[in-house]
Amino acid sequence: MSGRPLLNRRLDGLGTTIFAEMSALALATGAINLGQGFPDTDGPEAIREAAVRALRDGRGNQYPPGMGVPELRTAIADHQQRFYGLSFDPDTEVLVTAGATEAIAAAMLALLEPGDEVIAFEPFYDSYAASIAMAGGVRVPLTLRAPDFRPDLDALRQAVTPRTRLLLLNSPHNPTGMVLTRDELTVIAELAVERDLIVVTDEVYEHLVFDGGAHTPLISLPGMRDRTVSISSAGKTFSFTGWKVGWVTASAPLLAAVRTTKQFLTYVASGPFQYAIAEALRLPDSYFTAFRDDLQAKRDLLAAGLTTAGFEVYRPQGTYFITTDIAALGEKDALAFCRALPERCGVVAVPNSVFYDDPDAGRTQVRFAFCKKQDVLAAAASRLRRLSS
Repeated sequence: MSGRPLLNRRLDGLGTTIFAEMSALALATGAINLGQGFPDTDGPEAIREAAVRALRDGRGNQYPPGMGVPELRTAIADHQQRFYGLSFDPDTEVLVTAGATEAIAAAMLALLEPGDEVIAFEPFYDSYAASIAMAGGVRVPLTLRAPDFRPDLDALRQAVTPRTRLLLLNSPHNPTGMVLTRDELTVIAELAVERDLIVVTDEVYEHLVFDGGAHTPLISLPGMRDRTVSISSAGKTFSFTGWKVGWVTASAPLLAAVRTTKQFLTYVASGPFQYAIAEALRLPDSYFTAFRDDLQAKRDLLAAGLTTAGFEVYRPQGTYFITTDIAALGEKDALAFCRALPERCGVVAVPNSVFYDDPDAGRTQVRFAFCKKQDVLAAAASRLRRLSS
């Protein structure tokens, strides 16, 4: 074989995800896994039974429609109307995907030409970098800095160049837990209109905003209806992350572009689960409120334990995750710290530094997931107290 590298050079350095590495460490050591963001309990029993019923009734066992089953597309449109007052045509403005990750990849592949610039908040979820790279785009990070991780909107404006095609926004934000305010979103929307930018929004934690806050979809703001690709999924809201049911809502022309790419990725997926998620989206408000309140209580439990253990804790406004700083423990390298933590304490976490283009910006930041049973979080907090003793 020639000396040419086997991996496409656009993907150089991406390798195995940090989640796979840390989850493997958890298995090898028997440590409590607070690294990867998946719950350790399933979602509502009625929704599981809905999936079983669909399987037994023969619904979704063969290829579902390319856009998604009509029942789910209608439920997604109704969800957007119910929670945000947004009107979407389920036949032309709603697309079901294999989770939000496929939706993001399909959007990048559909909307970018090689050399187009994409501005994204860093630290960013690792699939963003991969999706932009596969599309031949150039990622331009806008760094969110501790302790509050608010975006510098003046820096955002300065980052836009004639080559900027797209903004990739994530709110509520993984891993920092920052939630964009309506005022911040208004400035971003005005900039997008002024500079004729497309915005792709990752809103998978939309129902996990704490302390009385609220999620505002960017697509609801003036001028954004025809330039926003809004992405969400069922995994985080209903605790069925393995079902991989996500969706896109957008104007018909934007949705058609994303669909063109998506059909050549998975084509379709998750047939029987689509029917179940259609039922999940129609659960009463009490479900969504109780789910949020439960996660908020778990956030508070783990935050208190981490503080006692000696971490500097950045209290998240939303999501599944708490970002901490280990400098107060005398540590200087989050990646080395996380690789050693399972043996030291029997706990797995994820280093935020891998989510930055500028690793110095997050060199001492470590992320913990709190979407676990309360007794698991209490046990992890107890183990982590070894660090301070």
